[in-house]
Amino acid sequence: MNVKMTLNGEPFSAETPSDSLLVDVLRLNGFTGTKEGCGVGVCGACTVIVNEVPVASCIYLAALAQGQDVWTVEGLTTKDPALLDAFVEKEGMQCGICTPGQVVSAYALGIENPKASESEIREFMAGNLCRCTGYVTITESVRTYLASK
Repeated sequence: MNVKMTLNGEPFSAETPSDSLLVDVLRLNGFTGTKEGCGVGVCGACTVIVNEVPVASCIYLAALAQGQDVWTVEGLTTKDPALLDAFVEKEGMQCGICTPGQVVSAYALGIENPKASESEIREFMAGNLCRCTGYVTITESVRTYLASK
């Protein structure tokens, strides 16, 4: 099937089997910021935004993105530079595996609750697992980003 969507603000289409997952279509087409961590939708590494809602692209069929507005970490950090700036300033990343999902989720929180408290930030970001940090710098990064909105 030919899946067509708006990807990072631009028209995008890709020929793909009907059972392809969005993460695979993205990565095969050069959008490698989106990582597959667990493959079952629980770690958050593959998070992308579809119509302003965060989704786990490792369990989201590419066919469901047909005609939708999809944003990856590459597009969001260009669209909203304060997002990446906050993670760099507060050192909210270490190995980088979870970072794209953390950044995308921070953007989603900015849409849903830009005045989130620290406990609300921690609750919202709980779907993004990190094996390297104690989440302190990630939480600080998200708080800094939300303060810029």
